[in-house]
Amino acid sequence: MHSKPHVPTESFTSLDFVEQNLSIIPIERSETIPSSWYTRPEMVEIEKQCLFNQQWQYVGHVSQVEKVGDQLIANIAGHPLIVVRGKDNVLRGFHNVCRHRGGPIATENCNSHMLQCKYHGWTYTLDGMLRGVPRFDRAELFDKKDYGLIPVEVDVWDGLVFVRCSSNSTMKLQTILNGISERIAPINLQSKIFYKRVKYELDCNWKVYVDNFLEGYHIPIVHPELAKLLDCQQYVTETFDYYSLQYSPFVSDESIYGKGKGEAYYYFIFPNMMLNILPGRLQTNIILPLSHRRTLVVFDYYYDDITSSEALTKIQNDIEYSENIQQEDIEICEHVQRGLESSVYDKGRFSVEMEEAVYHFHTLLKKTFRNFLDLP
Repeated sequence: MHSKPHVPTESFTSLDFVEQNLSIIPIERSETIPSSWYTRPEMVEIEKQCLFNQQWQYVGHVSQVEKVGDQLIANIAGHPLIVVRGKDNVLRGFHNVCRHRGGPIATENCNSHMLQCKYHGWTYTLDGMLRGVPRFDRAELFDKKDYGLIPVEVDVWDGLVFVRCSSNSTMKLQTILNGISERIAPINLQSKIFYKRVKYELDCNWKVYVDNFLEGYHIPIVHPELAKLLDCQQYVTETFDYYSLQYSPFVSDESIYGKGKGEAYYYFIFPNMMLNILPGRLQTNIILPLSHRRTLVVFDYYYDDITSSEALTKIQNDIEYSENIQQEDIEICEHVQRGLESSVYDKGRFSVEMEEAVYHFHTLLKKTFRNFLDLP
């Protein structure tokens, strides 16, 4: 039997600001989630426990852990993590925390035949068992079998590596992402090659950034160049059990992404991952809270070809184009955060035509919090 995630509620003055805003009604009559969910520091711990710890989280690509001894590190909502390719060719995940005094097992992606703490040199086998403890022979009642690395779940989907910190949920990764590979065919994400990681820090709550991603309503105003690329009249939003899709064909048969018919798929996977799929390119996007009003956005760029001169030119154009859009999003999201913190705003309404995916995200948040608080 799986227990519910636990948050030490005694550390909060009150959870009423969450419980009083969990009603789910049709989008035509629904209000947005309240501003307090974007501005209260207490929300960060609640979300870490019942969202980020419980849900599958993307950390990288299988090509980064292809060889025995390859190590891929990540930090998800305060949890340092490491994924390792074992001698049996199995991928395993662990908390990147030595059982001695909390030192890091790895501080960067690397390869080695064993895992060694960078603080005092405790060593572990690639399957997480404690092997070496320097100058520890005088310790009493100490058994190395009791001090292996703490494991986390690992799974792979279309070449992308995911981890999950908690075992409270039994939801399979394939179930959550069911239908995406078939929908984008003949595009094959497994064939994409990792090129570059880019990070941004924003002065806004992580949900502000997600809300912004989930609608094309703002594109003509905030992204004039993107509006020239996408056919906003044919911009379609679809929602599924655990993800949503925004889809648009290109306006012209010729763009920075090449000649011929083009289209864009913008997937959001609850609670904090995006897949931006354009011709010849996959861009993954992870949104991580640093505090109640500070967010880390991590982009990974993947392409069909990262070596030819023609491909490198296209990649440079794509990254520059994406950088401009990102800066526009950063500016508007930070303005929105200040608006949410003002005394005059609490809740808004949804455009039924343009904000279905935002409503879908808010509904999934409410369902998750209801379950967390054990409410009917």
